[in-house]
Amino acid sequence: MEPLLKSSHVVEMFGGLKAVSDFNIYINPGELIGLIGPNGAGKTTAFNLFTGVYQPTSGTIEFNGQSIAGLKPYEITQRGIARTFQNIRLFSELSVLDNVKIAFHSHVKYGVAEAIFRVGRYFDEEALVTEESHKLLSIFKLDDKAEETAKNLPYGAQRRLEIARALAAKPKLLLLDEPAAGMNPQETHELMEMIRWIRDQFSLTILLIEHDMSLVMGICERIYVLEYGEIIAHGTPEQIQNNPEVIRAYLGGEA
Repeated sequence: MEPLLKSSHVVEMFGGLKAVSDFNIYINPGELIGLIGPNGAGKTTAFNLFTGVYQPTSGTIEFNGQSIAGLKPYEITQRGIARTFQNIRLFSELSVLDNVKIAFHSHVKYGVAEAIFRVGRYFDEEALVTEESHKLLSIFKLDDKAEETAKNLPYGAQRRLEIARALAAKPKLLLLDEPAAGMNPQETHELMEMIRWIRDQFSLTILLIEHDMSLVMGICERIYVLEYGEIIAHGTPEQIQNNPEVIRAYLGGEA
C-alpha cells in the first residue's frame, strides 16, 4: 500500500534553530495516527509543514504520491488536506452556517462573474452548499445554532464547528491539532467517539496531535513520538506506553 502522506528526512530551520530534524513519517489511507511529544517538541511545526504554512528547509513531503513542498496552503487544501488549530481559528464575527459554507466554496465551480451578477450556476451551487452545510452542522449537533455568531458558541461547540468546517473542505487527510484542549473528561470521551465515527463515515485518514493520553491511546492505531524535533519512537499504543525513551521524555531521568 502506498502511503497517503510521507515525509522523508525533513528539516525545518528557524535561523540557527532546528524545529524539526530528519523528520520521517508515513500514514497509510484510512489510518488514525497520533503525533505526541512534550511541549515545544515540534508537533505543530510538522502540521504547518504539511499544510504549506512553512516550507521545509530540506527533505521531501509527498501527499497521494506527489510532492507538496512549495505549494501554498490553499493549493494543499484543494489537493485534500484540511486541519484544525491548537487555538481555535473561526471567523468569529460570522454565523455558524457561514463558517462552514466558506470551506465548501473551495470546491464551487461558478466563476467570479457568475457570483457578482448572480447568474448561471450561482444559485444552484449556493443552494447545494447551504444544504450540505446544514447536514454537517446537524452531524455535529450545531444545526439549531446555524444563525448564531460563531464567537458566542460555548468552547466545546466552537471545537466541533472547527472540525465541521475542516470536513467541509472535503479532505482525504484531516489534521487535528489538540482537539481535546480545554475539554472536560466527558467532552473528551464524546470527542473520542466522534473522531472514530467521522473517520469511518467520511472515509478519512486522520493525524492528530494531542496531550490527553487517554484519547491518544484509546483511538490511535499507531503513534509517533517527537522530542526536540526528532522522532524518538514509533509503534502501537502498547509499544509506546512501554518504550523507555518515551517514558524518559515525559517523566525525565532513568526509565
